[in-house]
Amino acid sequence: MSDDIKQAAPAEAKATTAEATAAPEAKEVKIHTPRLLGKSYFQRKKGCPFSGPRAQTIDYKNTRILTRFVSDYGKILPRHITGVCSKKQRELAVAIKRARVLALMTYTGRNERG
Repeated sequence: MSDDIKQAAPAEAKATTAEATAAPEAKEVKIHTPRLLGKSYFQRKKGCPFSGPRAQTIDYKNTRILTRFVSDYGKILPRHITGVCSKKQRELAVAIKRARVLALMTYTGRNERG
């Protein structure tokens, strides 16, 4: 009996070393994806919509452009979502705030009451 156990042990050792050498080849490489707390990740195109030769100008009177950069709840959307450069993001925030003060835009995103 003890001979059977001794013979079985080296065979198991060989099997584990064979599995260990085969494991790196069969190992799957996981692609890193950022977690955004349940929100789907999408990549915005590179480049600011207000920079360049034929770009739109930021104006507090043009509320159609400004509403694209405000959320449904009335918050100003951050740069990493809109793709606006930092200089134009500051100008955009000032324009949105001016439009709100002059009652061209609402402070909250909802117009209906009830």
